[in-house]
Amino acid sequence: MSSSSAEGNGSPDNDNSRPSGASVTIKSIDSKVEQRGSVTESYEMVDTGKSAPPVTLTVDGFGTVKHPKTGATETVKRFTWQNTDGMSVQVISYGAIITVMKVPDRNGRVDDVVLGFDDIPGYQTPNNPYFGATIGRIANRVGGGRFTLNGQEFQVTKNFDKRHQLHGGKIGFDKYNWEAFVDGTAVTLTHTSPDGDEGYPGAVMVSVRYELKADNRFEALFKATSTKPTPINLTNHSYFNLAGHATGHEEIYRHVVSINADKITDTDADSIPSGKFICVGGTPYDLRIPRELGPAMAKTAGKGFDDNFCLTKGTEQGRTFTARVIHPHSGRVLEVYTDQPGVQFYTSNFMPDPNKNINPKPVNAPEYYEVTRLEPLIPEGAADPPIRGKGGAKYCKHGAFCLETQNFPDAINQPNFPSAVLNPGAQYVHEVVYKFDVLRD
Repeated sequence: MSSSSAEGNGSPDNDNSRPSGASVTIKSIDSKVEQRGSVTESYEMVDTGKSAPPVTLTVDGFGTVKHPKTGATETVKRFTWQNTDGMSVQVISYGAIITVMKVPDRNGRVDDVVLGFDDIPGYQTPNNPYFGATIGRIANRVGGGRFTLNGQEFQVTKNFDKRHQLHGGKIGFDKYNWEAFVDGTAVTLTHTSPDGDEGYPGAVMVSVRYELKADNRFEALFKATSTKPTPINLTNHSYFNLAGHATGHEEIYRHVVSINADKITDTDADSIPSGKFICVGGTPYDLRIPRELGPAMAKTAGKGFDDNFCLTKGTEQGRTFTARVIHPHSGRVLEVYTDQPGVQFYTSNFMPDPNKNINPKPVNAPEYYEVTRLEPLIPEGAADPPIRGKGGAKYCKHGAFCLETQNFPDAINQPNFPSAVLNPGAQYVHEVVYKFDVLRD
């Protein structure tokens, strides 16, 4: 569904034809020569009118990376949006990663609500669980690391217990430094995946267009074309904690979550779909009515969510309401809208649990609205140490949630799922909006 498609009822304003309201020109700050021969743009968007624009964009550097195939050194660009409502977002060209989302609470206090790292080495550590990354060619799993397309079997790389493929394989789209183009306050990042990349057929050109709006909407528009029939399923893998990225599992348990889905895809122990569906009614997965996240997690078999929710939408409906998450103490609210058929709801079950004691309880503690400690006490030499994040934060199990808008997992191997095949001459389009707000008395 293209960005000009009609939206579902209740979705945010999507008139992309209107001007952003930003009156800007590009002022060069400096330039450096990259090894790949292009010039590093470092821009500041400058207001040419009398009043400050509702959204500004600045561009600078975020270190360098080596191309994972050629070894060439490339400069990573960082894009920072700021609006007059106090929200700011940062994205880097490496992996088209969302690194920062700073959002005001009901009292105007601004906190960063996505997990991540302060520098490129952080994002390249082996224990980075895809913080903020753009995932492709195939988000989620490819069962057995293989599929059959037009009568031909393809074997793709297996990076999940040597049995399946996860999030695009050993060198997925998140491991590349994307090319960048700036248009006003919109940034488009592009990447070309060659024929045979990670075992997939066809050369694929992908792009993601990011933009922050004045009303605290952050929009992403993914597109892709291919030279051969190939499966495509892109997503963004941001990890959210509306209490603040460093506040940990205790605050996550206090979030209130609702998801617009009446069924989930049935899966095995490796999260590979069986092709069947489970109706959520009468199960712990019924999040159609808002639920406190901790007690809801405690009712699931694994005491956490890692499930594809099949969104409820009309046959011809485009972008539709996907999920709403509230953190009552801060008053922050996140709403997600997408045109995709599913959303993977993941509660960071596989992040470190140093003391093996992080588990949700059937009822939240009485001090529901009290500020609690930001991290568990961890002994020196713990076998499963926390992930060291931004500002020295210690990220542990259940310290964040993900809402990964997507096609159903392993759709290429499930004939009754929405098709994941992109044919030459067609275009893959995927819209997602993250809309932030606050509770009002």
